[in-house]
Amino acid sequence: MVETGVTNNFVPGLEGIVAAQTRLSSVDGQAGELIIAGFPVEELAGQATFEETVYLLWHDSLPTAPQLAEFRAALAARREVPATTMDLLRAAASQKVAVIDALRMAAGTLTLAEPDELESQALALTAAFPTMVAAYWRLLNGQEPLAPRPDLGHAANYLAMLFGQTPSAEQARGLETYLNTVVDHGMNASTFTARVIISTQSDLVSAAVGALGALKGPLHGGAPGPALDMVFEIGDAANAETYLRQKLAQGERLMGFGHRVYKVRDPRAEVLSAAAARMFQGNGHQALYQLSRQVEQTAVALLAEYKPGRNLQTNVEFYTALLLHGLGLTPDLFTPTFAIGRVAGWLAHCFEQQQLNRLIRPQSVYVGSKDRRWIPLEQRV
Repeated sequence: MVETGVTNNFVPGLEGIVAAQTRLSSVDGQAGELIIAGFPVEELAGQATFEETVYLLWHDSLPTAPQLAEFRAALAARREVPATTMDLLRAAASQKVAVIDALRMAAGTLTLAEPDELESQALALTAAFPTMVAAYWRLLNGQEPLAPRPDLGHAANYLAMLFGQTPSAEQARGLETYLNTVVDHGMNASTFTARVIISTQSDLVSAAVGALGALKGPLHGGAPGPALDMVFEIGDAANAETYLRQKLAQGERLMGFGHRVYKVRDPRAEVLSAAAARMFQGNGHQALYQLSRQVEQTAVALLAEYKPGRNLQTNVEFYTALLLHGLGLTPDLFTPTFAIGRVAGWLAHCFEQQQLNRLIRPQSVYVGSKDRRWIPLEQRV
């Protein structure tokens, strides 16, 4: 029996189904366009601080100088995590749990002992993510966690907690650009998960933990590590065509290329490529960047040859790997660092969904049998 108003049209993966109206981001895969709260990603990502971007998503306007100072201070004041959270991280490190799993478990310990006010709770969650990832990474590597630095911005503080030294302006700007670039991206799987959970009138922690569970899947969290491994394996631009042809001839996927939405070059790849170029120029390691550009150009040309009409272009993973590697992060930290940026977007979607106050409850179409009869246990063969 199908409920009134429900059709039998089944769309695998809900592709093309509109599940929400949002002012937070717009993705046009044919045009290669990503708009974040009204700003093209190319306009916003390289100029805004991460705190400005979060404020924009949550308030639909850029902050004034006094508003930004207050917002930064409020975020910085919430960076410490409870002792119970740190105890869990220590226990997880003793078992060598993967970083993204440790983040998911630790996020679930946050009780948000904040006033009954959504933004205070959202600030606490956003502020805690870098602390939990950095603390766990140090514990995993036999080092003691470092206290947050209230004098540093969100991105710079994360790097300082990871490595124990104040990052350069170029490093902080590179990470900030990355966090801005990935803060929101339409109705992706983790964002949809967060909206489904909050639509039941559950809490922000549950929504964030559920979103993390969706993000850790390789079909969503992606594979920026393997994209970088490919560049390292090629080693020299002269080897690129032979290496890539062999991969394609064997039917293997080229990591960092192709996207479910974008049919042209991912605009986030453009932003991160420029950010990586600036950062690598600052640290004098241009060779890896130049090699990556040459591998990209060769890969795009060969994909057009081997898979004509598929429009497989560079996606965000390719330059994510390069930029994060340049910051000193290992592949185990890539997806957790993505989450440090994306959590602010998840929470912004939670705000929107709560304002709508509508339970997300799609239907399914039954395709099983309807005429079975019970067989007693002793008669079953």
